Amino acid sequence: MTERLDNHHNVPPTLSAQYQPGEVEQRRYEQWVAAGHFRASADSDKPPYTIVIPPPNVTGSLHMGHALDHTVQDALIRRKRMQGFEALWQPGMDHAGIATQNVVERQLAAQGLSRHDLGREKFVERVWEWKAESGGRILGQMRRLGDSVDWDRERFTMDEGLSRAVQTIFKKLYDDGLIYRAERIINWCPRCLTALSDIEVEHTDDDGELISIRYSDDVVVATTRAETMLGDTAVAVHPDDERYRHLIGTEVELPLTGRRIPIVGDEHVDPSFGTGMVKVTPAHDPNDFEIGQRHGLPSLTIMDERGIITAPGPFEGLDRYEARPAIVAALREQGRIVAEKRPYVHAVGHCSRCRTTVEPRLSLQWFVNTGPLAKAAGDAVRDGRVRVEPADMTKRYFAWVDNMHDWCISRQLWWGHRIPVWYGPDGETVCVGPGEQPPTGPGWHQDPDVLDTWFSSGLWPFSTLGWPEQTADLAKFYPTSVLVTGYDILFFWVARMMMFGLYAMDGRAPFDTIVLHGLVRDQFGKKMSKSRGNVVDPLDWIDRFGADATRFTLARGANPGQDVPVSEDWVQGSRNFCNKLWNATRFALMNGAHVNGVLPEVTQLSTVDRWILSRLQHVIAEVDEQFEAYEFAKVCDILFHFAWDDVCDWYVELSKPVLAGGGEPAAVTRRVLGHVLDQLLRLLHPVIPFVTDELWSALTSGSAADGESTVMIAAWPAAEPALIDDPAEEEVVALQRVVTEIRRFRSDQGLRPAQRVAARLDGLTDAGIAAHDSLIRSLVRLDEAGAEFQASATLAVPGGVTVALDTRGSIDVAAERARLTKDLAAAEKEVAQARAKLDNPAFVGKAPEAVVNKIKDRLTVAEADIARITTALEALPS
Repeated sequence: MTERLDNHHNVPPTLSAQYQPGEVEQRRYEQWVAAGHFRASADSDKPPYTIVIPPPNVTGSLHMGHALDHTVQDALIRRKRMQGFEALWQPGMDHAGIATQNVVERQLAAQGLSRHDLGREKFVERVWEWKAESGGRILGQMRRLGDSVDWDRERFTMDEGLSRAVQTIFKKLYDDGLIYRAERIINWCPRCLTALSDIEVEHTDDDGELISIRYSDDVVVATTRAETMLGDTAVAVHPDDERYRHLIGTEVELPLTGRRIPIVGDEHVDPSFGTGMVKVTPAHDPNDFEIGQRHGLPSLTIMDERGIITAPGPFEGLDRYEARPAIVAALREQGRIVAEKRPYVHAVGHCSRCRTTVEPRLSLQWFVNTGPLAKAAGDAVRDGRVRVEPADMTKRYFAWVDNMHDWCISRQLWWGHRIPVWYGPDGETVCVGPGEQPPTGPGWHQDPDVLDTWFSSGLWPFSTLGWPEQTADLAKFYPTSVLVTGYDILFFWVARMMMFGLYAMDGRAPFDTIVLHGLVRDQFGKKMSKSRGNVVDPLDWIDRFGADATRFTLARGANPGQDVPVSEDWVQGSRNFCNKLWNATRFALMNGAHVNGVLPEVTQLSTVDRWILSRLQHVIAEVDEQFEAYEFAKVCDILFHFAWDDVCDWYVELSKPVLAGGGEPAAVTRRVLGHVLDQLLRLLHPVIPFVTDELWSALTSGSAADGESTVMIAAWPAAEPALIDDPAEEEVVALQRVVTEIRRFRSDQGLRPAQRVAARLDGLTDAGIAAHDSLIRSLVRLDEAGAEFQASATLAVPGGVTVALDTRGSIDVAAERARLTKDLAAAEKEVAQARAKLDNPAFVGKAPEAVVNKIKDRLTVAEADIARITTALEALPS
């Protein structure tokens, strides 16, 4: 009597015949939130594990980079939660000063208004209204992805607490002499009308022009920006350049202006570049500014904030790009153009937000003296307090912090943290800290600028926990455990958090480990861009394939520091993987598999049961090892192959005859199958949380497994070395070889899956798998060899097993002979190539030992193939 449960009513009603992500994801997420499973408490006695989310812009929406970043963080936080840590994943958003102001200004422009029509106070109110109505759309999208952040702790860089933190650290830096105001060359965006820091400027190789201009018979200079010559206040040469040493100290007339300017000697000049002479425009070039400082040169600003020429004369009022050809034409008319090179490819800086060409501009701005702060940030990595993964990314980190310029932190915007400095009528300057009253009276006014957005986000790891107050959250969760982000903002954000964290938190770095992942690219490795038409919307994938499939696709490509290629084919494969898990769990439930937390005694287990349990222990250990190394792609690969190959393709198939047979063996297998799926779903949950929770809840329904109703707070699996069984693994591997070879033969011969073939299996005893004769026959549709049996084909399986099959009337002998002959030729070619390398002393002497051993292994396998194929050919009827 079979104990197989075929009645579909035995499947829990929550587990449908097919997996439909749309019916599961929102329901599961709402259950998690309602149950408070994402919350972290400072009162807990569990060890803390903290991740702060890289705060997305309030103007932003979920893109593939976010989806990758959040998937990796969520996988880490979910695993640690299951391991018994008080796991905090801190959410929040950045106010995105320039981007947000641009959005609202565009809305005003559509109404024929500007921010100046409203005034500062009303404009800021308008931005807050926009934020309440339209900002933060990405937060809902994070829920779609499955982010298990503590929503009760959501922060915003402009909220009251974080604004207090900004004012506190500004005051502290100011009092310590690490913030100052000075007139220096900065990066200026003529469209956004604000200063930019170095990291907000993106350089690309653009086509331009190189114009050589004769200032006099002795002086020829080359420039890519002819319009800036209107602001020249000197010509510089290297002091040791014999060609021009006699000119140092003399003057030359600046064309088109009538002004006379000096020729100075400065070691910055490269004598081998161009003519060895450079024009010096201190107000419009950072290197020229330094030359001007060394030689006491005046700085003439010849352009306004919009890039319009302000120098008196015929070019006044022209845009910089209109002035350039006009000035070149005027110089050409005077016969002063010596040479013109077009196109001339050179690096040009662009605003990272609007792509406008950046203009170097002399301006009075606020700066952070980064010297001591950057040194501390470098030392924390050098002395091992902070680890960077992958380790080779430390070179990029040091290249930045060891060569950091002072940071321009003031922005000519209205949206943001206003600089807490007041100016008095007699030149007084007062920096006001939290709780302090600003000076009042006639003539006193606050600095109109706001702080760079990255200034406030640099405080994120501790300001979100309540700093500057010494809160319980700060004591419990700082320093954070790991920072996960793309390597592209290593300089934008990571270095700034390191500087501010070490400075504000008494030398304690903001995180223990920095994990840097790559950028998401298309399947050909190309950067995603609208112009290429290869941008993928993760929400589209979530709608079509499910959040789990989207997450698994991204995580499976996430090797530390390397870019992640994705394609629709891959996400379809991930969806198929989720479906495979679904079907395997349904099969288990339909056959009475269950979880009760206790495995049968080892003596009750079959070889196949011991094999899958042994494989499970290896997988648990390997997954733990790769998680700790942040090798997310390897974690996914290990679990994919264990789930698909070992569990679904082999253990489930090997279990079917046992379950159909009923009795005690079936009861044991049910418990083992339930246990393996239970552990597998726990291992997979951090990466694919929705489908695993739905399946685990169905599998453990009514059981006492952990006493929990959701896998997300079930205990993380721990490997049990006592269950590792090498003999069982070897035995099943031998069985698999036989089954695989017979299946390959049947497939090559076009035998229908259900078509039975008589066969004789020899050598099973010597191979140690005699007990599996009936199981092998069941899996590959083989009948016993009867009285009429006549072998028409023979397969020699590595390990000493021979399979003789009576395929008369079932196979095409000529086709089989042709196939084997082709395989034999390939094996003989492999042997010849391997022997040629191994017989070459130069190869053997120079190649690494591992490479030589690999060639030897290939030779051994190929020789065995020749023997096997030759035997099979000889067995074919003539």
